[in-house]
Amino acid sequence: MSRHDVRDGAGRRDRDGEQVADRAAMIEAQWRRERPDLDPSSIGVITRVWHLGKVFSANRRELLTSLGIDSALMDLLGTLRRSGEPYRLSSRELAEASVVSPAAISQRLTRAEQRGWVRREPRPGRRVDVQLTEEGQRITDEFAGAIFASDEVMLEGLSSEDRTELTRLLAVLSSSLIESTQGPLSTD
Repeated sequence: MSRHDVRDGAGRRDRDGEQVADRAAMIEAQWRRERPDLDPSSIGVITRVWHLGKVFSANRRELLTSLGIDSALMDLLGTLRRSGEPYRLSSRELAEASVVSPAAISQRLTRAEQRGWVRREPRPGRRVDVQLTEEGQRITDEFAGAIFASDEVMLEGLSSEDRTELTRLLAVLSSSLIESTQGPLSTD
């Protein structure tokens, strides 16, 4: 902490003793103080989403590690499970749904197949269907239950109404970014 920040039991205060709600509010207040000619209000959204993304990513990574799976395999299994009976998609459909290359899907399939969670079924015309096995369905349901329970703990601070409103606002932001980039958002 710098000489400009004071920590007390109720939260952070800036150098003028003003209460700030969180790190993003403190950063925004500091920019307003140092550069009153700029509008740092984007920090209220972008920095909070960025910080929360880091927290959510770390939590998910830790949970998946404890379950013995990584996010790439969970994405593959979840995509197949959400596709509905008979839990089968082509490798091309999996790549498109996961927004990854066919080579990346092939690597994921090899790892899932080695664990007995999926099986590949060659079809005419170089098509390969991927079927979730019974064990794959069981383990996916188990992992999904653990993920959703963990997510609920992280969202405990929001009322049902707050969650609905935040979901709506994030969907608006996501849609506007997708429109402006002319395609799906990628984290690559």
